[in-house]
Amino acid sequence: MKKLLLSQPRGFCAGVERAIETVEKAIQLWGAPIYVKHEIVHNKHVVDDLKAKGAIFIEDVNDVPVGARLIYSAHGVSPAVREQAKQRQLIEIDATCGLVTRVHSAVKRYAGQGYNIILIGHRNHVEIIGTAGEAPDVTTIVESVDDVATLTFTEKDPLFYITQTTLSLDDVKEITEALIAKYPQIITLPSSSICYATTNRQMALREITDQTDLVLVVGDPKSSNSNRLREVASKRGIASYLINNEKEINPEWMNDVKTIGLTAGASTPEAIVQRCIQRLIELGVTEVENVVFTQEDVVFQLPKPIVNAIFGAQV
Repeated sequence: MKKLLLSQPRGFCAGVERAIETVEKAIQLWGAPIYVKHEIVHNKHVVDDLKAKGAIFIEDVNDVPVGARLIYSAHGVSPAVREQAKQRQLIEIDATCGLVTRVHSAVKRYAGQGYNIILIGHRNHVEIIGTAGEAPDVTTIVESVDDVATLTFTEKDPLFYITQTTLSLDDVKEITEALIAKYPQIITLPSSSICYATTNRQMALREITDQTDLVLVVGDPKSSNSNRLREVASKRGIASYLINNEKEINPEWMNDVKTIGLTAGASTPEAIVQRCIQRLIELGVTEVENVVFTQEDVVFQLPKPIVNAIFGAQV
């Protein structure tokens, strides 16, 4: 007899829903193609679905025809990208998550006040690249406690730290403790910059890890928050795997397992999660239980160009 614990909340967050809806509405309003800077969210299922509807995902703004519409992904972009878009006379539609925008604003504000910025995150992640672009000359990216040890600021330097929105609560705690120990003068925002959805999904998974023998996280390998979810379980000594769909479930993982935990990253469609649940039932799960940590009721308004067009205003 095998039991499946479904962690809630899981899957789409408000920022992801807003970003996907922005692309879909733009295609409905103005027709295909609609250009998008970077994958709108890090999930192959979502990206492939939007490609089929008429979205074209680009990395280089020069690949967008002059005067066309360009949507910025939920991860945000640097001021340099926005300037490039203006030079090409592109019609910009900003689907950056509001919580990422908050981090950008803080970096810009504190850099303007003379602070050195320490940005905690993965240096090659598109969100970090965009955020660092707000104040590149005074921003240092820190990925680990080891990176903190190599910092050469003095106790007289004004320092401000902030984090990527999709990080692990465990990792951030270790890094921030090391920063504060080394630089007691360092400051940050009054509340965490890790987004509510990342926090809720990690906390919800923590609630069930002590009851599970195996944890499956449904999410794209490129998704930062999905990878961090898997780490939440693995750091607690539980076998854990990141799967993109039901076909990636290895039946051998089920050997000698009584209780399985399942969650999904913030960019994972619920339809994919349901297919994984069905596959687990085929592999011997006989009981399925929802474990609710909290209810989410956050909603983000669509970007102004979309709202104005829907209500007939001139764009």
